[in-house]
Amino acid sequence: MTAAAVKPPPLDVTGRHVVDVADDLFNARGIRSVRLLEVATASGVEIDEIRRLFQSKSGLVEVVLEARHVTWSQHIADATVEVPDSRDKLLAIFGYLEEWFAEDSFQGCVFINSYGELGRNNTRIAEMAQRHKESFVALVTDLALNAGLPRELGSSIALLAEGAQVSAAMTRTTSPARDARQAAAMLIALYQDDDER
Repeated sequence: MTAAAVKPPPLDVTGRHVVDVADDLFNARGIRSVRLLEVATASGVEIDEIRRLFQSKSGLVEVVLEARHVTWSQHIADATVEVPDSRDKLLAIFGYLEEWFAEDSFQGCVFINSYGELGRNNTRIAEMAQRHKESFVALVTDLALNAGLPRELGSSIALLAEGAQVSAAMTRTTSPARDARQAAAMLIALYQDDDER
């Protein structure tokens, strides 16, 4: 399955507000434990209006995940676009992760969390999590190729980033980002040494 662009459907101000509130609730407490009525109460939007906009809780979850994918992709782009050295762009990903891990709201990757919570019984959530992962691997692979590095290094560095997210969520520290950055730098250096021989 190839990575596909994911774009949230057009929403009005009310819809975007509901998505933001639901995102906060799902992130803090998990998806299963949050009822649609709680989203309505927290957002100040009538539950019938939420159902009109998203049809169901599942529909709302999907839009939240789609919005998260777009936000994640933009953050990675912002973290790398101004970095002049093509190899340093790969390491800049981990700088962004360290900043993210330091946020009070950080609870781990929403796609990893949602797959763990719902993916075995919800094929749509499983597909969205897989597509998100493939998109990130493709992005990192493009950075690696642009830096003159082998294609397979992209998936290796992406795996370091994914592992750092899980570890940071469990340990509640930012050190996994630095540890993963060091490991990525060591991998890159192996090929840099080859280039200089």
